[in-house]
Amino acid sequence: MRIRLSRVVQMFVLSMLTLIMASCASLHPDYEQPTVTISSFKVVPQNGVLPTFDIGLRIINPNPDPINLRGVVYSVSIQGQELIKGVGKDYPQIDGYSQADIAISAVPNMFNGIRFITNLVEHPEDHLDYEFNAKLDTGALFSSRVSETGSFDLSGDTSRDQP
Repeated sequence: MRIRLSRVVQMFVLSMLTLIMASCASLHPDYEQPTVTISSFKVVPQNGVLPTFDIGLRIINPNPDPINLRGVVYSVSIQGQELIKGVGKDYPQIDGYSQADIAISAVPNMFNGIRFITNLVEHPEDHLDYEFNAKLDTGALFSSRVSETGSFDLSGDTSRDQP
């Protein structure tokens, strides 16, 4: 009886290993991470105390399979201080070898915003550095993480943008 039970366990383990290997073989070894860039960043007029921002994202799918974007988790930091953090869901499918624009609506953290504005008043800057981070949940084994950095020019001088 002991030999028979041992044989059943061996067959079960062997079957599970075969199933796992078959699953891994079906993964795409040439899968490329989607590219996400900020296409717009604007303030939406509000009646409340805090402004609302509409952030436009352009997502490029460099793969043949479509991306079913289940959700996005994102944050925006300005001058190294995280001011905006949020989530979004219910986005359209992005076909293979195509791109789509999505919009996320964000409200800043009030206390971080007050600290940021106070610091900006005490130490004026001619530009503000920003960092945008996002995690794209595609429902697959791996989520895509993207980051973009840049700066906003507050001086109105466009000569620094030219080579």
